[in-house]
Amino acid sequence: MRGKQYHQALKLTAPWEKDAGFGRKLKTYRNHTKIIAQPGIVMKVLRRKRIVLFMAYFLLLVLTMLNLANYKWTKEPQQCNHQMRSTTYQSRSDIRYLYRPSLAKKRQLIYVLTTWRSGSSFFGELFNQNPDVFFLYEPMWHIWQKLYPGDAVSLQGAARDMLSSLYRCDLSVFQLYNSPGGKNFTSLGLFGATLNKVVCSYPLCSAYRKEVVGMVDDKVCKKCPPQSLRLLEEECLKYNTIVIKGVRILDVNVLAPLMEDPSLDLKVIHLVRDPRAVANSRIKSRHGLIRENLQVVRSRDPKLRRIPFVDVGHKANKKDGSDYHSIGAMEVICDRTSRTLRTALNPPSWLKGKYMAVRYEDLVENPVKTLRSVYRFANLTSIHDIESFALNMTSGSTSSSKPFIVSSRNATQAASAWRTVLSIQQIKQVEDYCHHAMSVLGYERVRTAGEAKDLSKSLLAHSKL
Repeated sequence: MRGKQYHQALKLTAPWEKDAGFGRKLKTYRNHTKIIAQPGIVMKVLRRKRIVLFMAYFLLLVLTMLNLANYKWTKEPQQCNHQMRSTTYQSRSDIRYLYRPSLAKKRQLIYVLTTWRSGSSFFGELFNQNPDVFFLYEPMWHIWQKLYPGDAVSLQGAARDMLSSLYRCDLSVFQLYNSPGGKNFTSLGLFGATLNKVVCSYPLCSAYRKEVVGMVDDKVCKKCPPQSLRLLEEECLKYNTIVIKGVRILDVNVLAPLMEDPSLDLKVIHLVRDPRAVANSRIKSRHGLIRENLQVVRSRDPKLRRIPFVDVGHKANKKDGSDYHSIGAMEVICDRTSRTLRTALNPPSWLKGKYMAVRYEDLVENPVKTLRSVYRFANLTSIHDIESFALNMTSGSTSSSKPFIVSSRNATQAASAWRTVLSIQQIKQVEDYCHHAMSVLGYERVRTAGEAKDLSKSLLAHSKL
């Protein structure tokens, strides 16, 4: 009995039941013991946690995939190129670069492939007047002037490289052809700028409004303030359609690298005209084409055997000598045109669906129909004001005007003026140079001077394109 009491007296108290120094025992919690005693509850809790974790992981995976998809969509090559090219005058640290709006869709790019005196100035106005088009007139003129007297063929690569930059709204390329120590290029320094609706209209100038159809008076536009190329680039980036008209790309095959570029959506409209009419207009404009004629003639193959410029029995005179380069250049022009037509007749993959030939004679005979066809090809919507403009410009009362000036005229009469002006020797010379192109495009040859002057007989046949 005493031992039992002694044993109870010696009973130890667990540390967690001891007084914390204030004479009270800590409360013993038994909930934890209950949970351990019931493993079903534990498994239920763990299963709930597992479901929550799985759902969280799945949601994180979905969000990651959506983010990657969005990154891919916003990194389309053409958008990246347009935006990066436009940063010529600003660094990436510029906050405007970070918040520049992305393009909604790939731009439609058009190159009007043609040659001198083919009615291209009027044809270009059909795009210059469109409020949805950023239009550039003969930008490669700067190359030919700077690199004169290089021959036409050797300048093809430089012309293509310039186009590659311009279609990305990078206008700094013009600085490459600036005079040493000269002033920086401005909007008014570009060739043909004083007739350009973008340059002469708001917001670059207050003289005109782009949406109002009508020719620009160069005397008015010359009073516009010259703007920096950076501002013109920013204006270019606002347009979804860029059209460049040029006479210095001689063959569509030169443009193959650009048309194969996935970041560009480039189409070619090939404006052609009866070579005899082109030759006649070149003779008429020979004083304004002296340098160009020389550069083209320098590209002729010296190994080719040619018929004499003046037929036997025809007395040479001063006029024939002055017209030599005007008609001689037709050899190179028609040779390169034939190369384009051969490619178009059997188009490679890069040209399929991206090439359209337009005869000047069809344009002036039925301007509204031709305009609508051209606009469909360029993914543009024809509007009544531009159709009326085209109709008015081809149905004037006069048959001719000053060279290089677009004005209202009787275009049908002007298109056949060569038949009463050129000598039979000049006609035969051009036909010899251009017989293949004429055959493909549907321009019939003449046998006699009388046949040429008989305007009641049409020399137009169906084109093979």
